[in-house]
Order: sequence, then C-alpha cells, then structure tokens
Amino acid sequence: CFSLAAQFCCGFFVILILGNFWFLAVLYLLWLYLDWETPCAGGRRSQWVRSWTVWKYFREYFPIQLIKTSDLNPNHNYLLGFHPHGVLVAGAFGNFCTGPSFKNLFPGLTPYLHIMPIWFSCPFFREYIMSAGMVSASKESVSYVLNNEGGGHASVIVIGGAEESLNAHPGSLTLNILKRKGFIKMALKHGAHLVPVFSFGENELFKQVANPKGSWLRNVQEKLQRIMGFALPLFHARGIFQYSFGLIPFRQPIHTVVGSPIPVKQNLNPTTEEIEQLHALYLQELRKLFEEHKGNYGIPEHKTLIFE
Repeated sequence: CFSLAAQFCCGFFVILILGNFWFLAVLYLLWLYLDWETPCAGGRRSQWVRSWTVWKYFREYFPIQLIKTSDLNPNHNYLLGFHPHGVLVAGAFGNFCTGPSFKNLFPGLTPYLHIMPIWFSCPFFREYIMSAGMVSASKESVSYVLNNEGGGHASVIVIGGAEESLNAHPGSLTLNILKRKGFIKMALKHGAHLVPVFSFGENELFKQVANPKGSWLRNVQEKLQRIMGFALPLFHARGIFQYSFGLIPFRQPIHTVVGSPIPVKQNLNPTTEEIEQLHALYLQELRKLFEEHKGNYGIPEHKTLIFE
C-alpha cells in the first residue's frame, strides 16, 4: 500500500520534471532541501487529513478496533511497542494515524507512528505520510518525540520492523524481538514508560508465499532487506469482485490491544545489564498481554508467542 502510493508520487514528480512544469519541480526540490529534517522533528500532522472519510471506510472494512486495558497518564511520555508488523501494519495506521479512537480512549496523548526513514525520501509522498502523523524511526526522531517536557507524547514503534513482515503468515505468532533492544535504551534515556501493544488479526490479512527459514526465497528476501532497508514479502489476498486472488487484503477483524504501562525511571547512561533487565520485563508483559486476551480473538489455548 505504502509502496504503490510512493511510486505514484515519485512518478508524478518525474512528470513535472519532464513536462512543462519543471520549474515546479525545482521549487519543490528547494522546499525538500529546507524541510529535510522535519520528519525527525515531530513531523507536520494535519487533523484534516487524519479525519478524511476514506479512513472511516478503511477501518470499517476489516474492521479495526482499538482496545484499552489501562489508563495512560498524559503527564508522562510513552513508548508503545506495536506487534506484529504483518504485511500492511493496518492496525497501527488505522488506530494511530486516523480517526478519533486513540484520542477518545487516551485523552491528552498525541501518538506518533515511527516508520522507516527511506519513505521520507519520496517526493510528495513524504508530505502525505507526515500529515497523517507519521515520523521517522531514526534515533533523533524518537528522542524528539520523547523529549517533550510536559509529557503527553506517545511514540509508536513497530518493534519487529520490516524483517518481521517475512513471518506474516496467517496463524503465525513469531516476533522478531530478542535482538531488538534499542527501543529499551531509548525508553530508559528519556524516562518514557513502556507499553506493549498486540494487534490480533494483523497476520491474517494476506497469504504469503511459503518462505521458511533457510529456503532460497527467504535467503534472497533477507539479503534484499539488508541491502534496501525494507523487506519484500510475496503476498496475495483477494480481488475486487472475487475472493481467490488479488492484492486487496482479506476482511479479517483487527483488534489492537493496548497493554498496561511499565514505569521507567530516566537513566541517561543505562548499563547493558539494566537494558537486559527491562527488556526481559517487557517480554514478560507482552506475553502476559497476549495470553490474557488471545481467547477473545480466536487464538487456541495451546498457541503462544514465539520470540526470535
């Protein structure tokens, strides 16, 4: 979805350059130069864009629902770890970039969805994603959001990253998280409370070509992911007028459950041991959140999360 929109925006930019509107392209390049750091400085959200009617239909298509399990005090800043990545990250976009659900459930908090910096290199597309409340996933960007002295900011980070999308098969509960500890260090440095978030149904939206660990396809995908910075899952779902094949996601309900906050005391220079301890506690709370709610969303009792 992101890729198609980005290609359209880049194509439009090329048309400006090659056509009779090259001067507009030059002006935009100047704007791009002057505005380059904005995705790392809180972005430039637009409530008008976030409230478009099309997003209401987008959320209702699956449907997407945000579930609150605990209050979040707006006097603090929070780092929300979103799991799993899935193919589309529909739960993160639908709940944190569109509609009033988050604002109604957590008044006083402003969510910022952090995504790969490469998306902000796409002309025009960067303006669109920033208007929806997305910002860069760089360290500088996360620090900017969590440095808000009065509290009230919530960084939303898809912890598994693009690599985890390669595990996004229906029924999969594998999370890429054991080696991902940068978000823990950021939470400690800024004293941001950690909040685990699990999006039930995220992996059910598409079917993906079989790519088990060690297969030639998985090896190629992982190599491309290291080179380009983003993964290329081979997926399919349904079409517009038929349900057997296409790129439109299946209509499967998505329930994004926001867990209870893990209090974090600011530590500007955390030791490796302190990071490890908080990481272990986060994994424990994430698993607890999943176990407490899996029965409500059709997950068999014997199934549990797999951490890689």
